[in-house]
Amino acid sequence: MTIFNLGSINADIVYRVPHLPLPGETLSTTGFQRGLGGKGANMSIAAARAAGRVVHIGAVGRDGDWAVQSLMESGVHTQHIQRAETTGHAIIYVDETGENTIVIHPGANREISMSSVIAALSEATQGDTFVTQNETNMQADAVRIAASKGMRVAYAAAPFDADAIQAVLGDLDLLVLNQVEAQQLETATGQTLTDIGVPDVVMTLGAKGCRWFHGKQAQDFSAHKVTPVDTTGAGDTFTGYLLAGLDRGEPMEQAIRLAQKAGALMVQRQGTADVIPDLKDVRDAFPS
Repeated sequence: MTIFNLGSINADIVYRVPHLPLPGETLSTTGFQRGLGGKGANMSIAAARAAGRVVHIGAVGRDGDWAVQSLMESGVHTQHIQRAETTGHAIIYVDETGENTIVIHPGANREISMSSVIAALSEATQGDTFVTQNETNMQADAVRIAASKGMRVAYAAAPFDADAIQAVLGDLDLLVLNQVEAQQLETATGQTLTDIGVPDVVMTLGAKGCRWFHGKQAQDFSAHKVTPVDTTGAGDTFTGYLLAGLDRGEPMEQAIRLAQKAGALMVQRQGTADVIPDLKDVRDAFPS
């Protein structure tokens, strides 16, 4: 089947710093890197490198040909990426422990047209997967179209916005979020993750692993013990691999375990989209 991803495309500008800057503090960097990023692009590349067929729906600026080329080189179908004025970008600070702080300028990611979404999803069929995140416009409209076509509809709830997620909750089959986002959602809705009406919810817990909620049941998955170098993009890698596994028809438990391996390998690499591991990398690193 096919994974259709309405997702952001960013230029990631990464600074290595001794520690994350405090309010009013000026720091000298210990390293600098620029490359492709954005939660959407990361997820598309991860799913494609996990052997999924991925169609990306998005927008870049007139200077964004390099980003589209990078997606294509990773196996992502890019015919539904439109052109706008300015490519989105992210300023990322990464400290010596691998923790990060990110500031995003959305740019073209907030200029995606309805006609582009309709054209892309006109190619989808029942059983295909649709995923989006909160870094673009057109999320709620696209979710409704995907749900009406009988697609599996997934949402990655970051950056968290209570109104954005509540606008799509009723049409979701799968919600992926971290522990902080889960707490924010429960506060906003007054409901637990088992009561929000989404059939499958996967809450990532960082070094503690993740928890899968299915109906009223919850199952924990322990994390692989690794030494992180850079956590940027690890959650997106996890989600992309999870979707690719489910798209292949793998049971949720199997798809989660593969996604955890991919995320564990990703945090041992410095960078974002350019260093997302492929399926062979993951299987070589975690053969069992």
